[in-house]
Amino acid sequence: MKALSFGLSLIRHGETQYNKEGLLQGQAINLALSETGLQQAEAAGCYLKDVEFSNVFVSDMLRARQTAETIIKHNPSCSGLQMVCDPLLKEKSFGIAEGRPVQEVREMAKAAGETFPGFTPPRGETQEQVKERVKEFLGKILQQIGAEHWHNRGEEEASLSAAMEASPVEGKADDGVRGVPVHALVVTHGAYMCVAVRFFVEELHCSLPPGCDEAHMFALSPNTGLCRFLLTVRREDDGFKLSGIRCVFVHRRDHGKK
Repeated sequence: MKALSFGLSLIRHGETQYNKEGLLQGQAINLALSETGLQQAEAAGCYLKDVEFSNVFVSDMLRARQTAETIIKHNPSCSGLQMVCDPLLKEKSFGIAEGRPVQEVREMAKAAGETFPGFTPPRGETQEQVKERVKEFLGKILQQIGAEHWHNRGEEEASLSAAMEASPVEGKADDGVRGVPVHALVVTHGAYMCVAVRFFVEELHCSLPPGCDEAHMFALSPNTGLCRFLLTVRREDDGFKLSGIRCVFVHRRDHGKK
């Protein structure tokens, strides 16, 4: 059966002043990147400059858009691409806790017998609500990427799976996507990425990278932390359907090292 494989690279936005001060932003607080955040975005852009991208999706929040614009600026493969801003990629809403210290919300979560960032403060989004946004976004991009790239990229699924498994992880910026012409960059947020990665592993049965346990896999990604997945889709009568997903690496910050 024919299938299409593509890379999916999720990156968290750069630091904001609220990140630096340990304050929650969520959706109501739409800050720009701090000076450090701009430097982190530049470093991420330089790190990814030779990685080929075919699609770019970004949260419509300012901190994510600034990060994406900086990465795109450095990457020749993005010069003709449209950056698609999608509200489905917004950060989780933390309700009344937005603007308050993260530590205070951790204590609220502990008192409720829950953990942060899974805890839902009053008027905030539940994990389930964020997961529904993740599922809707993933379904949307599967259809878009399938429609755009199937015609000249569809290959036999068995040979694709073998090639994906054989792709070495060597600590390079293009790990997992060398020779993969379809590759989507997604710039989003920390709590959103936590929910997405957990959904990929627990419900889509995504394999973990060698030597990686679930505690690390489900941890909060640092600012401009990078996670990469390889997805395989099949064409069916009603569109395109995910048939496999593998994690190449999570929370990489090589580009942030001095």
